[in-house]
Amino acid sequence: MRFFYALTFLFLFAQCSPLKQYSKSSYAWASPEIEHFKALNKSDAPENALLFLGSSSIRLWETLAQDMAPYAVIQRGYGGAHLRDAIFYTEALLGDYQPAMIIGFIANDIKGDQADESPAKVKRLFKFFLKQIRKRHPSTPFLWVEITPTKSRWAQWKDIQKVNQKIKAYCDKTPNVYFIETTEAFLTKEGLPRTDLFVADQLHLNPQGYALWSSIIRKQIESHLD
Repeated sequence: MRFFYALTFLFLFAQCSPLKQYSKSSYAWASPEIEHFKALNKSDAPENALLFLGSSSIRLWETLAQDMAPYAVIQRGYGGAHLRDAIFYTEALLGDYQPAMIIGFIANDIKGDQADESPAKVKRLFKFFLKQIRKRHPSTPFLWVEITPTKSRWAQWKDIQKVNQKIKAYCDKTPNVYFIETTEAFLTKEGLPRTDLFVADQLHLNPQGYALWSSIIRKQIESHLD
């Protein structure tokens, strides 16, 4: 009977795993950037740095080091990142660093295509991603940046808002995990996305957008660093 219960538990665990439907081979498109991170991890090891990881908004942040000075930064963003693939690449993203803080931003799990996750599934993926980070860094402050409203994904905004709300609620009750709210700053008085803060694709930030984004993020970083 115990053996039966054990098998039942393992079956249910596998069914509940957020990774059940995925395989690492599904994310071969990210391999070049991930391999680049692995090479950097062997040579680039600043102490007590701010580790930024996530999607293209992190990768394209050309003024990150300048915006965060005098803090040292480690920049680990790759184009098209989802939480579901970041889970497979967590080790490469974290490297062997001992950062003073980890800051994450991933915004592609809901973008208006057939592969979109439900808000509830995105929350589960976030929890799993954080769990993996905590295995390596159990007490390092972790900040998660809210998904920004954009004109290009405005049709998906209601579901994206649900993701933000669910992740914020989880962060608020989790020790040493903080949620950075940005939505209000990126909306007009009419409640629409500010088009002046983005490049032509109305998805990625322009210099003015990065200046605003970084000012919000930096303020939160300073408030949570010892």
